Amino acid sequence: MAKFYHVLNYGCQMNESDAEHYAGQLKELDYTYTGDVRQADVVVVNTCCIRESAELKILGKIGELKHVKAQHPGQIICVTGCMAQKDGEALLKKYPQIDLLLGTSYVNSFKDVIRDYLEGHRKGVYTSLEVQSSEFEGQRVRESGFSAWVPIMYGCNNFCTYCIVPYVRGRERSRSIANILEEVRAAVAEGYTEITLLGQNVDSYGKDFLRNHEEEKLTSVTAAAGLISDEALRKEPFAALLRAVDQVPGVERIHFMSSHPRDMTEEVIKAVAEGTHLCEHFHVALQSGSDRILKAMNRGYTGERFLELIQMIRKYVPKASITTDIIVGFPGETEEDFAATCKLVEEAKFDSAFTFIYSKRSGTPAARMDDQVPEDVKHARLEALMQVQNNRSLCINRRLEGETLEVMAEGPTEKDPDTWSGRTRTGKLVLWPQQEAAEIRPGQLVQIKIESGQTWLLKGRRVR
Repeated sequence: MAKFYHVLNYGCQMNESDAEHYAGQLKELDYTYTGDVRQADVVVVNTCCIRESAELKILGKIGELKHVKAQHPGQIICVTGCMAQKDGEALLKKYPQIDLLLGTSYVNSFKDVIRDYLEGHRKGVYTSLEVQSSEFEGQRVRESGFSAWVPIMYGCNNFCTYCIVPYVRGRERSRSIANILEEVRAAVAEGYTEITLLGQNVDSYGKDFLRNHEEEKLTSVTAAAGLISDEALRKEPFAALLRAVDQVPGVERIHFMSSHPRDMTEEVIKAVAEGTHLCEHFHVALQSGSDRILKAMNRGYTGERFLELIQMIRKYVPKASITTDIIVGFPGETEEDFAATCKLVEEAKFDSAFTFIYSKRSGTPAARMDDQVPEDVKHARLEALMQVQNNRSLCINRRLEGETLEVMAEGPTEKDPDTWSGRTRTGKLVLWPQQEAAEIRPGQLVQIKIESGQTWLLKGRRVR
C-alpha cells in the first residue's frame, strides 16, 4: 500500500535545506510526496522562531492540522526545527495532535526517530543539542533542479543579544570536509551545477575541529586527492574549503552564506578573487552603523572595522556585489544612532539591504533591555533607511545598463510566463522576454545584455 508524506517549511535557507533532508529520509522509507496534506500519512512542519509573526503563522497551521488528522486516522504529525527546540514539551501539551517533536540537531537522524515511532507508536520529544551527528548521510529531495543547498556547519557561538539562534541551534558544529565534498560531488552527479554553502556563520567553519584537536576531519581525503594542502586547511579552514569545492568537476557556481564581519578574513576574500566558480557576491550583515548599538548587540566590531572590510572586498574583487542585513529600532537606539546607520549605508554603497524592524524574542538579552523603541518610531526609521538604500541600489543597477552579463536561467516568472528570470554571478535578478528564451533550460548559463537597471532587478535581452 502506498505511503505519502507532506512537508510544510518555514524560515531561512538552513530550514529549506533541513526540509529537503527530512523529505529525503522519508523517501528512503518508501514514502512518496503528495501536495495534499489531507492525503499524507506523515506531515512534517519545519518551524522557525526568528520572529513572533512567523511563530503565530506556524501555530495557526498546527491548529488546522488537528482537523486534518481527525479525517485521517493514523496520520503522523512531526513538528521539527527551531520552535520545536525552543518550546519542546509545552508545544506538545498545547497541541496534542502532534506525535513527534524534533529539535534542530536531529535533522540527520530523522529516519531513525520515525522508525522507532512506527514500532511503538509512542509520542516523543527529541530536543537534546549534544548527542547528534553533524555528518550528512542519505538522500535529499531538492526543490530546485539545478541549485543545491549544502550545509557546512550547524549552530552559532556568537550570541548576538537580539538573536535566538544559538539557543535553538546550539553551538557551532562543523561537518568534515570529506562529508561536504561527498555531498557536492553527489549533487553534481545528479545534475546540480550551482552550490550554496550554508552556515549560521560560515567564516567559523572548521574552527571547532581545531579547538577540539580533530584536524583529521579537515585534512583527510582532500590532501590525498591533492585538492588543497593540510597546512592551508589548518590555517584558514573556510577559505581552504572554498578552494576545494571550486575544484570539484561539474560545478558552475558556488555561493556561501552567511558571513560575520568580525570573522571574515582576507584569505576568504582572496579565495573568491582567485577562484573560477566562486561567485563575486558577499552577504555581510552590518545590523547597525552605531558603535554604541553594535556593542549592545554584542557584534564584536565597529563601524570603522566594517568599512575596512568592505574596502578589502573591493580591493580584491572590484566588481563584487555586497549585500547586508540591518535592524532598526534596537533597544536604546537614538536618532543619533540611526543617523550613524544611514551614514554608514551611504559610505558602504551596498547593492541591496534586507532591512528589519527589531522584534523581541523571549529568551534573548535584548528582550529584557530598557528603552524599547516605540513601534511608530521603528516604522518611520525603516521607511527612511529603505529610501536611502533604494536610491543607492537604483544608482548601482543603472550603471550596468549596456553591459552583457552571464545569467543562470531559472525559468518563467510566476506572474508572467512570457518572461524568464535568472541571476548573475553577483546574485542580481534579471528578466528577459520569453521569445528570446527558446530552447533554454533552467540552470543553463546565458548572456543577457542589460537594457534597464531598476531598484530590485535588471531587464535585458539575450545575446546569442
